[in-house]
Amino acid sequence: MCLAVPGRIVRWLNRDATFAQAEVEFDGVSRVCHMACVPDAEVGEYVIVHAGMAISRVNEAEAQRTLADLARLSELDADEEPAS
Repeated sequence: MCLAVPGRIVRWLNRDATFAQAEVEFDGVSRVCHMACVPDAEVGEYVIVHAGMAISRVNEAEAQRTLADLARLSELDADEEPAS
């Protein structure tokens, strides 16, 4: 199964169209992501990232809903008892 998650662009590292990279934050953790698919994205905007590649922009409200859903799933998983 593949999973893409929203992250907020913190700063651009390289704006070259082919090799574009930016620092993207995911719940307090920053990673360098390739940005060739979203070269017009701006600092502070949210992007959907899959396997280190930002594949699309997303508005903040949708990004926050997705992050809240992921947090709820994590809580549910933590509440499950391990199988014996």
